[in-house]
Amino acid sequence: MSFTPLGRLKTIEAFHAYLASCGGEDFCDLELEAADGPLARPLSLEIPDGTTRTIGNRFCVHPMEGWDGTEQGAPTEHTVRRWRRFGESGAKLIWGGEAFAVQADGRANPNQLYLNPDRDNHANLALLLGELRSSHRSAFETDEDLLVGLQLTHSGRFARPEGGMEPRIAEQNPVLAAKYDLPAGTHVLSDDELRTIRDNMIKAAIVAAEVGFDFVDIKACHGYLLHELLGARTRPGDYGGSFENRTRLFREIVEGVQSACPRLLLGTRVSITDLYPFVADETDRTGVPLDLEANLPWLHGFGVDQDNPIESDWTEPVAFLELAQRLGIAMANLTVGSPYYCPHLQRPAAYPPSDGYLPPRDPLLEVIRQLQTVREIKARVPELPLVGTGYSYLQDWLAHVAQHEVRHGHVDFVGLGRSTLSYPDLPADVIAGRPLDKKRFCRTFSDCTTGPRNGMISGCYPLDPYYKIMPQAKTIRTIRTEASRKGT
Repeated sequence: MSFTPLGRLKTIEAFHAYLASCGGEDFCDLELEAADGPLARPLSLEIPDGTTRTIGNRFCVHPMEGWDGTEQGAPTEHTVRRWRRFGESGAKLIWGGEAFAVQADGRANPNQLYLNPDRDNHANLALLLGELRSSHRSAFETDEDLLVGLQLTHSGRFARPEGGMEPRIAEQNPVLAAKYDLPAGTHVLSDDELRTIRDNMIKAAIVAAEVGFDFVDIKACHGYLLHELLGARTRPGDYGGSFENRTRLFREIVEGVQSACPRLLLGTRVSITDLYPFVADETDRTGVPLDLEANLPWLHGFGVDQDNPIESDWTEPVAFLELAQRLGIAMANLTVGSPYYCPHLQRPAAYPPSDGYLPPRDPLLEVIRQLQTVREIKARVPELPLVGTGYSYLQDWLAHVAQHEVRHGHVDFVGLGRSTLSYPDLPADVIAGRPLDKKRFCRTFSDCTTGPRNGMISGCYPLDPYYKIMPQAKTIRTIRTEASRKGT
């Protein structure tokens, strides 16, 4: 697949022209407006007790798994540094900081933070929250307009608590079973096991509230457990089949948290549209759907057309967000698909991770699809504050697109993930009107993914001096070179 890497576009005019050639002519501002612009405007949320909280600007930091905690679920200095940099970023909405597993078997890696009944979870989380808020106050004088959450997760199918895959699945899924070579008898979580996970979600929320987090995120994205449940049409019992059943665990968690923590805000990060699983083509390593025609209609995705599951169907996504509003969810963070089985859409990149595949089309088209997805949902659920995703691939021109989308009401907050690892203080620079540091923009080399996929901590090895000097950096370069020889 031939396309122009965005790093080659040296002016905003050149980028705008290229964006227009890809069908995105109405997605970009030519000039940034700094403190007078849309990205600097505050937004107020109503708190369950009837008061309001003001979020100081429209930048949001997404939660990320650093693979850098201890095996007992405690933070290390690597973890603390990342949270400290989030506080210094200038973003006023920190969506979770970290994906925090609610029980040991729900970890996505052996070094993920988790609710460990044998450790002081309060102290561990208080350390991270304190560092984040302290660094924010040092950089910006006050943290009164800063909203910080904790993302609560169970990794489900993609659980790797000891390093290798130990899937806890919501339903049998023949394509994902083939993709990951799972035996036909892989254990499906029982209804009682799901209720235990529900109870641990509530316990984790209580800890977060007692520590002082402003909200918790009930994670329902990226192929993890609650996301897989949303599409579990073939699952029997109380938590599968009908839309009512497939949303039951989410409802029970929300209602349980609200009962236990009435002043705690709730959000949800949700893969609002899925995509049929892709694999690398055997001849040229380009991403292709895995045996698509043999698996129609596709009954396992959420927000997809069952007869053409590379396209979206908005019926259930809209119904889910309307349900979330009725339940009292304060805001939703919209993402798409999964980094495991459709990374070209979920995490557009010019250079795929070591276990990935070459993009089947220009990655900019995937960014446009993500922007259009949020536009579509915002038009249908206008009162629910939304965070958008997919901006990191835009690199030098990220803020120009972000400003345009916020200005026109297509999204409320601009979510930043990978880009905060290399350039955490981008929001502060944009709002202050300072020249942007082009040497620190994420170039989507995917090393922050390649590292974890090979058992190493996550970080920006090419651009962050902290990681660049680590021995893992050399190992990752070798892995990347070897992958390039193979065509990925």
